[in-house]
Order: sequence, then C-alpha cells, then structure tokens
Amino acid sequence: MKNIFIIGGASYNSVITLDEFPKAIPQTIHNCHFNETIGNTGAGKALTLSKLGFNTTFHSLIGDDSFGEKVTSLLQEPNLNFITDIDSKGTERHLNIMNSRGERISIFMNSSSDNLNSDYSKFETYLITSDYIVVNITNYCRNILPICKKLKKPIWTDLHDYDGKNEYHQDFINASDYIFLSSDNLPDYKPFMEAQIENGKKLVVCTHGKSGATAYTKDREWIEVPIIDNYKLKNSNGAGDSFFSGFLYGFSKGYDTKKCMQFGTVISGLCIESEMITNNKLNKTLIESEYFKHYVK
Repeated sequence: MKNIFIIGGASYNSVITLDEFPKAIPQTIHNCHFNETIGNTGAGKALTLSKLGFNTTFHSLIGDDSFGEKVTSLLQEPNLNFITDIDSKGTERHLNIMNSRGERISIFMNSSSDNLNSDYSKFETYLITSDYIVVNITNYCRNILPICKKLKKPIWTDLHDYDGKNEYHQDFINASDYIFLSSDNLPDYKPFMEAQIENGKKLVVCTHGKSGATAYTKDREWIEVPIIDNYKLKNSNGAGDSFFSGFLYGFSKGYDTKKCMQFGTVISGLCIESEMITNNKLNKTLIESEYFKHYVK
C-alpha cells in the first residue's frame, strides 16, 4: 500500500442543479435539484485515493462549527487519516450552480484563512514517509513547498482553471514536478505545457471536460485520450480530482502515461454518475473491470 500525503481543500458545499444557468435578470426559480455535501479539491482527491487503496493522510483547515463536523464525518473512511487545524474564519463553504452540461458557477460563501497559525515543520514526518505528495493550491499550502524541496520530495499539484498568467499560481508552478490543469481558461494550453517541460517538469496533463485530456511528457511526447461516452452525467463536481487520482493510481503501478490517463478517464466517468465528489462504489476491483471493458480489446 502506497503512502500519500495531501494538503489543502475541504469545504461543505450547497449544490444547485438547473437545466440552464439563469439569465442575469431578477427572477424566481421554482424548481431545481439541491443537495449539500463535502466538496473541494483536497477532499475529492483524498476520498478517491483512499478508495483506490492508498494509505492516505489528508490535511485541511476546518472551522470549529457544525459544517466542520459534517466535513469530518464524511472523511471517516478506511485508509484515510484526516488531520486538521482549526480555522478561525470557520469552515470553507461554496455554492455551486450546475447546469445539465456539467458546467459550474462556484461562489465562495466563506473562504478559508490564507495562512496556518502553526509550525509547518510538524508535517515533515508525513512528508518523509510518503511515496507521493499532493499540494493543492489553497493559499496556506504554499508555505509547505519549501519544506518539500528541502526534503527533496517530488510535488504533484493541480492548477485547475489556471489562465496562464495569474500570479497566485506561480509558487505552485515553480515548486511542482507533476502539473495538472484544465483548459477552461487556457484554450491555447500547449505553449504553457511545453514551457513547463522545458523548465524541468516531469509531466504536464491538461483536461478538457468532454473533449478528453492531453499529456506532454519529459520525452516531448504528446498523448491524447478522449472521454468514455458510456458514463451518464449526473453531477460533474469532483471529476477533475477523480481524473488526477486515477492517473496517480496508474502511475503508482508503473503504467505508461497513456494507460494512466485511461484510468483517470474511467474514474472521472464513474464520478460524474454520482452526486458526490467521488463515486461511493469506487474500489480497485471496479476500476480494473471498467478499464478492461473499455480499453482491452
């Protein structure tokens, strides 16, 4: 069982699903699908990777409040050790408005604090004993980057909808060895990916929603993988984190980049069939079976 340490990103979210986004006019909407659940990029990766058999340690900030209790209760899974610091601002909360195509408007109703009021050296034991380290782009996480570098531990990060110029992301880009991002705000993504490999990154992967995903390797190889159309969209929240987790699952097995991307595609497909940020039925037997069904001829 591989050890993984993930830092940053847990919230309690309200999710509203409509056929179409509302027009920007005063109105009353009488019918929608609504649910509340755990969210955010760290929680999505932690829940998924723990279900895939990783010995997962996940750190995030939560408030001393009822929403923090709900987040904690939803992270009580086998293989998942949730450690936390109390955020004086309270538990992070998002309002996600979804449409029938899986597109999302995310409104931060309460953001987490920018810094951790604690000594970051307390994470060193977890870092030393981890096979993989995932540093999410939550602001307080940037202060762990120098410790990872001091310990010479490779860093995986997910830039999400980075636009190619936002300075907020630069510390994470500079420190990371494996970079994932979405092309939502970066349609001309290839020059960015090429620049990162030229700067010494080991791998860059860009996801495109319904248009699949693209990888660029340190051997200057482009790899494209389409989505699997068989999966029926219920909720796209967590799909990117599921793709990341599926890729890392394959990577931990020593699979080549294309096969890793195919596992990411399978797990993100299973994710969108669930209302949660990961499919509760997820396990290694299921994903190996799904991989065989879709990719082994």
